[in-house]
Amino acid sequence: MSSDFKLSLADYRKRIDERLGVVLPTPLPSQGALERAMRAGVMAPGKRLRPLITVIAAEDLGGSTSAAIDAGCAVEMVHAASLVLDDLPCMDNATLRRGLATVHLEHGEDTAVLVAVGALAGSTQLLAGIPELSAEARLEAIAILSRAVGVRGLVGGQFEDLRGGPSKRGVAEIAAANGLKTGSLFSAAVEIGGVVAGVRDGVKAELRTFAEELGHAFQLMDDLLDGRKDAAEIGKDVGQDRNKSTIVALMGPQGTSRRIERHMATAGRSLARIFGERSRLQGLVDHAIGSVFGPATPVPARRVEDFAENPAQEIGLA
Repeated sequence: MSSDFKLSLADYRKRIDERLGVVLPTPLPSQGALERAMRAGVMAPGKRLRPLITVIAAEDLGGSTSAAIDAGCAVEMVHAASLVLDDLPCMDNATLRRGLATVHLEHGEDTAVLVAVGALAGSTQLLAGIPELSAEARLEAIAILSRAVGVRGLVGGQFEDLRGGPSKRGVAEIAAANGLKTGSLFSAAVEIGGVVAGVRDGVKAELRTFAEELGHAFQLMDDLLDGRKDAAEIGKDVGQDRNKSTIVALMGPQGTSRRIERHMATAGRSLARIFGERSRLQGLVDHAIGSVFGPATPVPARRVEDFAENPAQEIGLA
């Protein structure tokens, strides 16, 4: 990937972070503790992969950049809310997220729940008020994001992970849960980019295919990272999957890495059918993968296998 594109991504991230700080819901003046917790939960350092997908997809399909940034911020609020909830003692009981203490440890469990609810509500409010979009487009974007959060999306995936994770499951069953838990928000991110650009349904379907495959790949990479011993290296707790039925446990690191390769290849073919062989969205994905494997476009098999044995660092799933 060119240095110009890396600089471009850094500029996009800066613009997203600046806008996120502006559009983040502001509690009552007397509730400074809640505001600090909101900012800790939503503004914590991250690669902003999901909003980047929204913005780049929208721009390259002819949509408004400012509208796409707002829409991407809405997606990021949902992602942040899901992480705050996922870390709670009643869920994964995590202590570290993005290299910092989890929100419930730093600000209290009760406040953490309120942060998540506030961020979810703020995402809908933000989408509903994007001035460059028609009322129909705003409603469509809200529907897409709501579906991604709901019982056929993040909620369903998390429930399956909590209740079904400890039991014996087949690869197909685990993959279906992974698609809900991780793929649904990737799908929403890229599909909302298509809504901002006003693309036809066929293009949206191809975008969803790309995102679903990407979500599967990233969840598998996250599962591989969970086997690391050093939480500080990846910025979050490890060993969370030790009592769960996972594809890594069933197929082993090398089998999982080959499965990642297949998902990434399918995702790449979908992008190529929309944008051509050397799209910016493909460059973004390669950059996200490259943060683990080192620069490579596309990621060769040997790098995936190396990662299975020795993953280098977090890939921006958070």
